[in-house]
Amino acid sequence: MLFRFFSLFTKATKVEAHEIKAVFLSFAFVFTILASYYILRPVRDGMSSDWTDVELSTIWTFTFLISFFVVSLYGFACSKIKFKFLVPSVYGFFSLTFFLLFLLIQLFPDLNLINQIFYVWVSVFSLLNMSVFWSFMADTYNKEQAKRLFGFIASGSSLGAIFGPIISLALVRVIGSNSLILISASMLLIPIVIVFHLEKIRVVELQNTTASKFNEQPMGSNIFAGFKTFATTPVLLGIGLFIVLYSGISTFVYFELKNILASINQDARTEIWAGMDLAVNVLAVLTAMFGTGRLVTRFGLTVTLPLVPVIIIAGLLLVALSPMLWTVVGLQVVRRAGEYAITKPGREMLFTTVDRDTRFKAKSVIDVVVYRGGDIFWAWAFTGLTQLLGFGLAIIAIIGAVIASAWSLLAFNLGRYFDRHQINDN
Repeated sequence: MLFRFFSLFTKATKVEAHEIKAVFLSFAFVFTILASYYILRPVRDGMSSDWTDVELSTIWTFTFLISFFVVSLYGFACSKIKFKFLVPSVYGFFSLTFFLLFLLIQLFPDLNLINQIFYVWVSVFSLLNMSVFWSFMADTYNKEQAKRLFGFIASGSSLGAIFGPIISLALVRVIGSNSLILISASMLLIPIVIVFHLEKIRVVELQNTTASKFNEQPMGSNIFAGFKTFATTPVLLGIGLFIVLYSGISTFVYFELKNILASINQDARTEIWAGMDLAVNVLAVLTAMFGTGRLVTRFGLTVTLPLVPVIIIAGLLLVALSPMLWTVVGLQVVRRAGEYAITKPGREMLFTTVDRDTRFKAKSVIDVVVYRGGDIFWAWAFTGLTQLLGFGLAIIAIIGAVIASAWSLLAFNLGRYFDRHQINDN
């Protein structure tokens, strides 16, 4: 019976028999870190409606500055910590900081600054923890394996993002929002164990020996090596611009939802955001598990990477014609589901075309600093369009469609680069 299950599983997912253990460990890895994040995300997003566009843009600006500092610190860690300890150290560090945040909230319950610190730190955590995970995945699997397996592994993030908001919805009225931080911090200890298991089976079962000799040494270089590598590598600059254009769409939609929900109380907002998270990831999980790998294998990234941007163009034009709450909510659900199931795994495949030092140093610059830099650029752009020029939702949606058009064109070219690189390797 078990053999039949694994036989059906390998046919449905394109996972080969010797890869099953590694894939399920990778799946559990990303499931845990996303569940941990999504326990906290609705609490963070619910806070945003308490602040004006200017206040939230300012908070995002501080998020960018803190992100820059954290990524620089991570670059320093890359140069000093042995590789086999680097990834576990990152998740142990975040776990410790969330335990400390819980303590601060308990000691100073009426201090609004703590809420702002919490909002900023969750935002930093949301990007760096996934950047480190996908760097580790690109180091664990080769290019051919990545095309087949990353879609299924990414579905673990969708399931984790389903489990997280369910926990928040179920427990927020029972134990309170603050206690959710303890649950999240505790869950971040699990990936530490998983990383060591994956390191053991990488060579024996995956037969990927390329990175093994690096495990006993740090990656060298200096604190700003990732920034230099990013600035001098054309494909990384292309990925960075891809992130900036993507963040424009996500920022515009996020701010509109924040403003629409401003008249609703904090608990109700938390539940609405958790409900959207749940809907997004239910929609994404089956696509990631059974569709993404087949899509990439059959059509390549030339078609796969620009697919979601093209869908977003249509969605934004629909919002322009019908600028209502549930139209924006629908766009948010479709946008994020497509990002998790298709765009994110496709984007991560691009990093298999560069060396491991680039993945672990420059990738965090792109995923955190460039991403948050794009956030603050578009946040202030949105604030200017609404507060200074007085544009409404319909006009904002049209501007967003123009941004998405540029995004789709860049996605096409990056996808074509990957497919040509793959052909050359073969």
